[in-house]
Amino acid sequence: MGITPDTKDWTWVTTRRCEFCGFDPAAVERSEVADRIAASTSGWRGVLARTDVATRPNDHTWSALEYACHVRDVHTVMRERLELMLAVQPAEFANWDQDEAAVDGRYGDQDPSDVADQIDANAAACAAAYRAVPDGQWTREGLRGNGSAFTVDTLAAYAVHDLEHHRVDVGLPARSE
Repeated sequence: MGITPDTKDWTWVTTRRCEFCGFDPAAVERSEVADRIAASTSGWRGVLARTDVATRPNDHTWSALEYACHVRDVHTVMRERLELMLAVQPAEFANWDQDEAAVDGRYGDQDPSDVADQIDANAAACAAAYRAVPDGQWTREGLRGNGSAFTVDTLAAYAVHDLEHHRVDVGLPARSE
């Protein structure tokens, strides 16, 4: 069964608090970005070990496995966008349709153990990329296909929100303790 695509523009999370998960972009410190990305993996192995991991709770919500696959891919997409921003100015991001990626990638059919390993590896790579951002590069710019503009700073906030928000979607606390 297909899920109605999410067409909301979530870029507002770079400037305002998310009432659902509690994320506050004003509280994102550059020095903490990599650690928050790395910490966002905590708990996913337990989620992926659930017996109902591939079961959707209703007809408009992804399963925990599908959320996990999305999170795995968020790490890669955000790292690639960061690397592009550091290499090219202004960077232009290819469109990434998360719902299309879920269908094309058959998220609901993937092996949960493999996905857990991939989340860990992709998060480590994304965190390492943010640890390596030189001090003078956080204002570099990137543009999404819809015209949404990001800096390295706001892309970091956007990524951290996505990673922490989806923890809540699967019953984990937004931030790992």
